[in-house]
Amino acid sequence: MTDKSIIDKRYEDKHKEERKAAHAVWGTSMRRDDFERLNGFLKDNRITKVELIYAGWAALGKRIEENKKE
Repeated sequence: MTDKSIIDKRYEDKHKEERKAAHAVWGTSMRRDDFERLNGFLKDNRITKVELIYAGWAALGKRIEENKKE
């Protein structure tokens, strides 16, 4: 291992629990062709997966609120 990789590993080990407490990862799956199309769309439009999740969440929340009013 190089000096940098040793330092990085030590840092990652030290802060592992802190990262786990602050962030969550969803292990999910989708059809491969949809996955490829979605990844292409995100890449072409320079959108991160996190941005997609937050935008979708906001759009769904808005739609639900509008449906409650009807």
